[in-house]
Amino acid sequence: MPNFPETNMDLILWRHADAVDGVPDMERALTAKGLKQAAQMAAWLNARLPKDALILVSPAKRAVQTAQALERPLQIVKKITPGADAMSVVLAAGWPDIGGTVVVVGHQPSLGQAASLLMCGAESDLGIKKGGLWWLTNRVRQETQQTLVRVVMTPELV
Repeated sequence: MPNFPETNMDLILWRHADAVDGVPDMERALTAKGLKQAAQMAAWLNARLPKDALILVSPAKRAVQTAQALERPLQIVKKITPGADAMSVVLAAGWPDIGGTVVVVGHQPSLGQAASLLMCGAESDLGIKKGGLWWLTNRVRQETQQTLVRVVMTPELV
């Protein structure tokens, strides 16, 4: 019999909001539109996230600024920097063993590939709009581990 975790886990893959173009890439800041997107999504998330949600953020300025809209403690994680592979994102989040709720604020195509990996067992280039998110849940039913989509949201729909 497989040894699946007994606790459910929610994983929110949140793409950074709209940012200025330019170099160096790690220093790109959010635009006025991006700040508005981050604030809208943060308000929506804060109404739904538990107080103990773990917020993991790419060290890129645009991702940090997006996460700061939550006004919660956050952890900078170098493993989810731009160009990270999908498995690095999944492992950084502790999926599915950590339990609880984890928000990963990062980049495309890494987040879309991580969502695809968790949903389908293989990486594919799923799109996540700037400022948008995928909220996935892990659970065990009848000794079978399942990954479910709870929400796919964009700032325009908040």
